[in-house]
Amino acid sequence: MNHQLPDLRYSYDAYEPYIDTKTMEIHHQKHHGGYVSKLNAALEEHPQLQNKSIEELMANLSTLPDSLQTAVRNNGGGHLNHSLFWSILKKNQGSGPKYDLAFEIKRSFTTFENFQEEFSKTAMGRFGSGWAWLVIQDDDRLSVMSTPNQDTPYSQGLRVLMGLDVWEHAYYLNYQNRKADYIEAWWDVVDWEEVAERYDQLK
Repeated sequence: MNHQLPDLRYSYDAYEPYIDTKTMEIHHQKHHGGYVSKLNAALEEHPQLQNKSIEELMANLSTLPDSLQTAVRNNGGGHLNHSLFWSILKKNQGSGPKYDLAFEIKRSFTTFENFQEEFSKTAMGRFGSGWAWLVIQDDDRLSVMSTPNQDTPYSQGLRVLMGLDVWEHAYYLNYQNRKADYIEAWWDVVDWEEVAERYDQLK
């Protein structure tokens, strides 16, 4: 089974001015596409692994052959992380989470504003390349965390609700060194309905 670059459910210009068209195109086709190509190449000589989903591979990284772990960690992580990232984008006109997800965010962070502040601070605090995440912990509470490079919470056995890509390739064409502006703008394109559906499935 070859892993595939997922099609987007929107055009590359759908999130202007928050995420510019050229960044979306390069990010999806070149960066994510590159991870998929390199992942498939790494798995070519391991037919016993080719029918495993990307979630299975990343959740069981330590069981893979030593010679394969770095390639799957980097490229498989890049594929899985970006696939989630694309799935939770939608212009939200300033709306926020509702229903069970809204309740759990307030239970875990006291207020939605506190959650946003902690998430943004975590994203800003990631030195170099990486991601900020909202995850469900083993005790079923929500938590914010960060991973470097293309490492993923899936490899830690965590249930992932949403992630923000803070690699420079995600924002530099439009925001240059203004990482904080990119993070602030991203809140306007979070698809809270999709995140809430993920929460209902994973809780």
